[in-house]
Order: sequence, then C-alpha cells, then structure tokens
Amino acid sequence: MCKSCYHCGEDVPANTDFKVEILGDIRDMCCPGCETVAQTIVDSGLVSYYQYRTAPAEKADLVPEQLQALIHYDNDDVQAEFVRNSENASEVTLSLEGVSCAACAWLIEKQVSAKSGVVSIRVNTTTNRALLAWDKSQTRLSELLSTIHQLGYKAAPFEADKQEAAYHEQMKQYLYRLGIAGLATMQVMMLAVALYLEVFGDLEPEFKNYFRWVSLIFATPVMLYSALPFYINAWRSLRSRTLGMDVPVSIAMIFAYFASLVATVTEQGEVFFESISMFAFFLLVGRFLEMRARRKAAAASGNLLKLIPAIANKLDGEQVPVKTLKVGDQIRVLPGEHIPADGKIIRGRVHIDESMLTGESLPVVKQVDDFVFAGTLNGEESFELEVTSSKADSMISNIVRLQDEAQLSKPKIAEIADVVARYFVAVILIIAAATWYFWHSSKPDDAFWIMLSVLVATCPCALSLATPTALTCATSRMGNLGILLRKSHVFETLCKVKHLIVDKTGTLTHGDIEIDNVTLFSDRSKEDVLAIAASLESHANHPIARAFKPYLSSDVVVDQVENVIGSGIYGQFDGQDVKIGSAQYVLGEGKEAAANTVYLSIGGTHVANFSYRDPIRSETKEFIEKFQKSGVKVTLLTGDTKANADLVAAQIGIDDVVAGAKPQDKLAYLKNVDEGDVTMMIGDGINDAPTLAGAHLSVAMGGGADVAKASADMVLLGDRLDRILEARELALQTRRIIKENLAWSLGYNLLILPLAVAGFVAPYFAVVGMSASSIIVISNSLRLLKEKGR
Repeated sequence: MCKSCYHCGEDVPANTDFKVEILGDIRDMCCPGCETVAQTIVDSGLVSYYQYRTAPAEKADLVPEQLQALIHYDNDDVQAEFVRNSENASEVTLSLEGVSCAACAWLIEKQVSAKSGVVSIRVNTTTNRALLAWDKSQTRLSELLSTIHQLGYKAAPFEADKQEAAYHEQMKQYLYRLGIAGLATMQVMMLAVALYLEVFGDLEPEFKNYFRWVSLIFATPVMLYSALPFYINAWRSLRSRTLGMDVPVSIAMIFAYFASLVATVTEQGEVFFESISMFAFFLLVGRFLEMRARRKAAAASGNLLKLIPAIANKLDGEQVPVKTLKVGDQIRVLPGEHIPADGKIIRGRVHIDESMLTGESLPVVKQVDDFVFAGTLNGEESFELEVTSSKADSMISNIVRLQDEAQLSKPKIAEIADVVARYFVAVILIIAAATWYFWHSSKPDDAFWIMLSVLVATCPCALSLATPTALTCATSRMGNLGILLRKSHVFETLCKVKHLIVDKTGTLTHGDIEIDNVTLFSDRSKEDVLAIAASLESHANHPIARAFKPYLSSDVVVDQVENVIGSGIYGQFDGQDVKIGSAQYVLGEGKEAAANTVYLSIGGTHVANFSYRDPIRSETKEFIEKFQKSGVKVTLLTGDTKANADLVAAQIGIDDVVAGAKPQDKLAYLKNVDEGDVTMMIGDGINDAPTLAGAHLSVAMGGGADVAKASADMVLLGDRLDRILEARELALQTRRIIKENLAWSLGYNLLILPLAVAGFVAPYFAVVGMSASSIIVISNSLRLLKEKGR
C-alpha cells in the first residue's frame, strides 16, 4: 500500500526515505522539499500548524503563511534593513500587538529571556515596542518571534508605516466593538428602566421575563464580540500563570453574564445585562482613549523614520528602493528632497535643513567631504553623495533606537510600582472572594454586586501606566530639543547633578576657530609654515586642527605622524622632526605661553606662532550662571593653557579652573571629586572621552569627535548649551509627574478599595472610576509634550 506524504498528502515514491518526527511520531515525506519545510516548521515551534490544519499543504505553498513571514526575517539581506550587528550581539526593534499592561511586558521578557542565545529583551508598553538583542550563532530571529507568537502576541521588526497601519486597524476594530456595546447599552437600559422602575405599572410576570430575554439577546453580542479583547488578554495571562489587569475585569463580566443567564432561564433572581453592556462600553471607551493617548506619546520617534523617502535616485538616473542601498553606492539628491541615506557629499555645495535632528531652524552649509544624514531636507540645489551607512545604522535609526532604550528606563520607585501592580491583581481576587463571602452571609442579594465593584474598581491599570507614559513623552521632548539620549539613566541623574565640569574649546566656545595671525621666527614663508602646520593638523579632529584645513597643500606631506593627545602632534618633514601644539610640548618646559596661540618647530627650532580666535558662545554666560544659582558647583577643566583658560573663565564667571590637563589628568580630577557630588561632564574632544565615560552623567557636543560622542550619555546635536538647561528642567518635571502619577494611582486604589468592599460603590461607577484613573495618568504625562511658550 502506497504511503501518503504527511505534509502535502501526495504519494510517497518507492525507495525513498524522507522522514520527520512530528507530534511524537515519525512521519513519511515524499521529497526533500517537504522534508525540509516540515523540519523547519517543527524547529520553529510551529508544530501546532499540523494539529489545526484542515487540509494538507499545497506543493506550491509548502510553508504556512505565519512561518513564511517569520523565516523571511532570517535572511541576511532582509535583516540588513532593520538589524544592527555588533561584535557581541545583533539587535532589533520589534513592533508588538496585544500588549496592554506591565504584566504582558513582564511575561514576554520572562519567556523570551529564557531562550538560548537571547542577550536581552525589554518591552515598552507605551509604544508597544521591544528591544531584542540575541546571538546569531545560537538562535535565529524567527525562533524568537515564534516564541512571542506562541504567547498570543504578534511581533515583527518595527517599521513606522506598518505600525501606523496596524494602529489604525486596531482602532477601527475598537470602534466597531464600541459601537455595538453602545447600541446594546442604550437598548438594554431602556428595558432595565421598565423592569426596575415599573414605568408601566404592575407588569405581568410573563412580560418581565420577556424583557429579560430581549436584554439577553442584546447583551450577548457585547459579551461575545465587544468584550473579546479583555478575555484574550486574561487568557494569555492565565495560560502563562500570571495575573494581568484584564483578569479581574473578565471574571467580573463572565460571572455577571452567567448569573443573569441562569436567572433568565429559571425565572428566579436578578439579571445584570444592562451592567454588563455598560461595563463593556465604559471599559472600551477608556481603552480607546488610552490607546489614542499612548499613540500621541509614542508618535514622535516613529514620525522621524517617515522622513526617509522610499525611493533614491542613482547617478545613472535609475530609481531604486532606499532599503536596497548599500555602503559605497552613489546617489543624487534633488532640490527640496529629504536625503535618503547617511552619506558624504562628493559633488555640490548645498544648504541642509537639519532641524529634525538638532532643533535648529537655520539651514547648515554643506560641501564636498561633509557628512549629511538621512531624513534631513535638501535646499535649492541638487548634490551627489556616497552612502556611508545602511538604513539600520543611520543616524535617524540610531536616534529612534536610543529613544526607545531611554523610554525603557525606570526609576527604582517605578520598578517597585510594577511589582506591586503585578501582585495587586492577586490581592484583588482574594479580597473580592472574601467580600462576596462576607456579604453573602448578611445580604445575599447584594453580595454579587459588591464583589463585582471590587473586581473592577481596583484594577491597577493606572499604576502600570504611571512611569512608561511619562518617560515616553519626556524622551520625545528631548528629541525636539535636539538632544540624543544614549543611556537609560539620564532623567534620574540630571535631577541629582551637584557638580558641572566643562571643557573649553568647542564647548564653552564655538570651536569655529580661525587663524588670526602668523608670527614667523625663521626665513620660511608664511605659506610654507601654514602648509606644514595644516599637514600635521590634518591627522587630528580638534576644532583648532580644523582651523588649518584651508591651508592644506598637496605639495607638502608630513609622514610618520604621531598624535600626542592633550599636547600636540609630531611628524617628519624633509628628514626633520616637526612639532605643533602647546608651548610646553613644542618649546620645552618653562616656556611662557601666550593666550590662544599654537607653536610650530622644525628640527627643534621654533619657526612660527599661530594666533587664533575662538569666540565664546552667546548662551554660555547665562548657562553657567543658572547652574551656579541652582547650587551646582562649576569647574572649567581643559587641556588648554592656563592663560587661555583664565581668559575665558573670567568672561563667563567661572572661579574654579583646571588648565593644562592631559586626558589622564582630567580623569584623575574626576576621581578626586567629593564622593557625594553627582558630576556632569560636557566635552567634545578625544581628550575628553575618558572623563565623559567616568562622569555620573556626560554630554558630548554634536560637532565633537566621534570618540567623545560614543563615550557620552547624551549628545547635544545642535551644540546649544542652553538646551541642557531645558533638559534639566524637563527631567525635574518628569520626576515630578511620575510621582504625581504614582500618588494618584496608588491613592485612588487605596481610597476606592474600602469603599467598594463596604458596598458604597456601584458597579457602573467602578467602571467609570477605573477608566478615568488611567486616562488622568496618561493626560498628566502628555503635559510633558507641551513646549515652552505654548
């Protein structure tokens, strides 16, 4: 007898041996294709496909749709668009569907973290996103996505357009459910008025029972359709042995419905159909408004990604999808277009609007060899650029990722609140059962109503929303200020800063340095010494080094260059040693240094001084004064000479000056700061990197060195110091709003619980109170999105 393929149902050819173990038995396969697909289904944890399918798979579509989508994400070319790879792990931002509370986030984190190869996963319930890091050598992305699907949630790599479409679809479904619940509530309430208020006088028993059956007919669609999201969330929680926010709500509605159903069928006891419909209606209204508020809070970062166009123009005129661009591709950006990828200008001089990154409305001039970023807006001239980063590694994608990371941070008080919220549901269920038992012995007719009120009124939804909504809104505002958050502790630490440590050049000053005067001490010409100095300084990335860039000459080449961080640069020119830098480094110990001067020696002979101008930023003085008035100690810590440092310090009012500090000296100073002082370091150069890494909180200037930005907790993209003051005010306001949210949510639950247990809270008021509590918390958090002056 010929065997059938377990996968596709076709006959298994003779003399073949393709087998896969499925559901505990060895199954025959007809070909290598079916064998491979079946094994992939099993390995991906989707074996339930075989349990619930109604027909064998088609040859033309061997893989079930769900698995096709997941396996698709294991492709390296596909992953290049959204996966960020490092030496230690791969990282992706996921969109999640079905996450409604802190218990959902905890469940996903717990289950996925237990999988082999997972480095970390953190879920944000406000934005419905997760940051997942995993080791590709140990597990596949499709397997991890499958794990989330098995928990009852949907997960896919975050794409702004797709998440927005999913959001609109979800809102449409909620409106349908809300409409049915609203219509049913109106109809059932009219019948309830007739039943309870006896508006028709002495109603015959058969008519009363008729009204009950009509109420049952109206309430049933509400139970089976409108309230379905609450049951699904509750089932997910119970199946995973956790207690989510929708568990007590679902229990209350199901108990009320079946109690009313029994009363209707037996014609004995009270019915609660109007309350069931009203429960669902008010709960859905609250959830609908809550979702809209969350969406508003989470929209900022997603909107950034929408600025990246879908199509790019190659130099040969071919139009290609942006997601297919690779490093090294050359493209043309037309006037008025958003730039499709991070890159370096290879032809053209243009004005770029970078306000979406820096918060500054004035366009920035860019020319050949300057870098531009995806999503920024080109001015009135076309230009050509060479792509330097994939979409996943672009500046705008990194901003979104870092914002998501910052939103996932939680103050200690919030972490405690999440734990309390998780266990509070269990306490509610116990208290509700005890309440029913108590009242059943004294007032059996009211016991069920009172238990219902306890279950609904005390659901800790607001408690679980108190922190994430505030952090999401605050992070969005930080982005509007032109501040990129790189570490999760920024909001907490900003509130505690007691000692501000600042660099000078490029931080307190503009760093747009110009060579003001050249003093010669040999027979070499001004052009010669400038060209030699420019060749040396081309190996550095400091604002002073950039001042020599206009004087570079292809005829003058210095080799064997060595960058002596914090002192200067050494090299060989025409067989002679050349040095440029501080007086101490170039001329030797004991030499007096002039302010704003760089020294050059050739063959050990002093040949030139270069005087430069570096204007102080217009906002610097007020910035320093405001920190000092708030009780923060301010120190100027610079590698520049004492003469230069004192000159700047005197103009802006800093008394504590540490000059001539090498990188190790700066770090040593930081370690000797009073133990109780929380330090904030602001810098921009390579020599600031160790200190930035060592401070409690560090800020790098956006125009500074990449090493400095990589070491910092925050990056000031627009180089405006006064934005740090706004950031500190925002951090203080965020802390205050989180405390207000927690105080309100905890206070509400502690107040409503004894009232509900005592029987003073009607079920419909309990529903309104619970929904209103969540909406109040979210609305309070949304105040953080409001900009000054509005």
